[in-house]
Amino acid sequence: MDADARVGVGYDLHRLVRGRALVLAGVRIEYEFGLSGHSDADVVLHAVTDALLGAAGLPDIGEMFPDTDPRYKDADSRVLLASALEAVKAKGLVIGNVDVIVHAERPKLSVHKRAMRESIAGILGVSIDDVNVKAKTNEGVDAVGRGEAIACTAVALLQRKTPE
Repeated sequence: MDADARVGVGYDLHRLVRGRALVLAGVRIEYEFGLSGHSDADVVLHAVTDALLGAAGLPDIGEMFPDTDPRYKDADSRVLLASALEAVKAKGLVIGNVDVIVHAERPKLSVHKRAMRESIAGILGVSIDDVNVKAKTNEGVDAVGRGEAIACTAVALLQRKTPE
């Protein structure tokens, strides 16, 4: 592995509410609830964005795309992630891999994991083999376990781009 490897961790959580679409990793998932937030509230892409920004030593998602800025009202998190990726690339860094854990009691996500991996890989311009998505419940504990929220933890490995 490259001696200049950098690791970042991202985390996000949003409450589930009626009247909004549920979007996870840029994939629309049929469910009676969606996530509440200033943007589309895609906890997966928000966590991935923060993991990349953290590994690159850049400001976090809230600083780069503040919820006080009306430009980001109902923003598509795929666009935010792509913008963050450009900032990462500008620092001469490339993605090694991204690992994601979605914490949700419901809906069951196992049938959506492949589409979520494909979506993240497509946005990042990497192979699907460089992206992993796991889904875990919280065994009925806390807001996630009670089905009131969905959270996500993501880890990203960045490496210095080697000259070709």
